[in-house]
Amino acid sequence: MDIKDFHIKTELQQLINADQAHHYRIIPKQQQNGSLSFLTDTEEIPVLQTELGIILGKEIKLVVESSENIQKYLYKNYRKKENSTAKELHYTNDFLMDMIQEAKNIGSSDIHFEIFEDKSRVRFRIDGKLMERFLIPIEEYPTIVNRIKIIGQLDISEKRLPQDGRININTGTEDYDIRVSVLPTLFGEKIVLRILSKDATIININNLGFTELELKRYKESIKNPNGIILISGPTGSGKTTTLYATLKLLNTNDTNILTIEDPIEYTLEGINQVQLKENIGLDFSKSLKTFLRQDPDIIMVGEIRDVATANMAVRASLTGHLVLSTIHTNSAWATISRLIDMGVPPFLIAVTLKVSVAQRLIRKLCVHCKQAENINQEQLPENFSLPEEINKHYKAIGCEKCYHTGYDGRKAIYEIIPINKELIDKIKKNELEIDEYLKTKKIATLKSNAIELIASGITSIDEVYSLLTN
Repeated sequence: MDIKDFHIKTELQQLINADQAHHYRIIPKQQQNGSLSFLTDTEEIPVLQTELGIILGKEIKLVVESSENIQKYLYKNYRKKENSTAKELHYTNDFLMDMIQEAKNIGSSDIHFEIFEDKSRVRFRIDGKLMERFLIPIEEYPTIVNRIKIIGQLDISEKRLPQDGRININTGTEDYDIRVSVLPTLFGEKIVLRILSKDATIININNLGFTELELKRYKESIKNPNGIILISGPTGSGKTTTLYATLKLLNTNDTNILTIEDPIEYTLEGINQVQLKENIGLDFSKSLKTFLRQDPDIIMVGEIRDVATANMAVRASLTGHLVLSTIHTNSAWATISRLIDMGVPPFLIAVTLKVSVAQRLIRKLCVHCKQAENINQEQLPENFSLPEEINKHYKAIGCEKCYHTGYDGRKAIYEIIPINKELIDKIKKNELEIDEYLKTKKIATLKSNAIELIASGITSIDEVYSLLTN
């Protein structure tokens, strides 16, 4: 333990869960010869010592620490959903379900189970970053893998090939799914659990992060009765959420909407959703062929991964359907180059693509602890400089409000390029340099939006550094 940065080693941290840490206000300090030492700020030492001894089955030693320091340890090491009702504390061996529930409560999107030569661990992804949460004895790791495989309806005897499964969690108050991905590695199988919320009521296109002008341009583009709407960005940039918000806007009683997804992250009432199953031949391109016989008005394809899917999407849009999909590119305009590289003729892209969108999720600085400082050119990418009017920026510090990460929540930024007659001509002629056009039309790019976030103190230079180099 280090009082300077309030960090607890994982092997100590996992001795108790977040509920126990906050309820008893205890911080693990040392484990030695069957006894456990904790820091605490309580005055009722004998009572707490007895109770913890019964719960943990160990000899308990308590060391008094200031309430301020205990609070800092709790916020940094035992994240807990704010305003959540504390559940009754019961010591249980069913730590797998407890772990999943803890990850869900603190807003984690993924749980990683990993094994190496001399250790195995569990990490949570929170706000896009991985955080080590548990260490597991290597001899117990195969048991955990088998338990996950069983509840995910996977083959426990198959250890050489990747497998994918799904788990439904229903606690009575919550109902959500978990996507299971198993990957054979050098020392054993790595498992990633993706937590999927079924509640689509919270998704609203007006709350995603579009500026007023961007939202107006986007809504105008999706009014087209046919054509292709493409959203690009890396994994975890919020593309699927934008697609779902768009579908909710387009979902009316007089439209037939079909989706093919991998996985189905939200359940949308009134929309026919199909789960991809590549192991039996149900892929994106084959589903699209079938969709065209289902009299659809709007089709959503989870991702354009190959030329077959791209060509089917073009064909569907040419026959009078509105097609929404995602694609992996660095910018909205790079989507054009990607489609051309896939083998889609430029003249077909020009007549079918209605709008190209790129997006990123950017971590927001904690408003309680961010600190202003003057701009230093060494902090910026080579050959890049911020506008002269921006002479200071904010950096991440860390406090109890943000669990000492310096960041609190994320914000989506967008780059939206509606395809008009001028751009149609450029695409047909394969003229893919449009920087001047974007400036003339006042279309904000990911880079210009990132600079705006720095100027307004919403995020740090470190968080958007990669966007500044493009």
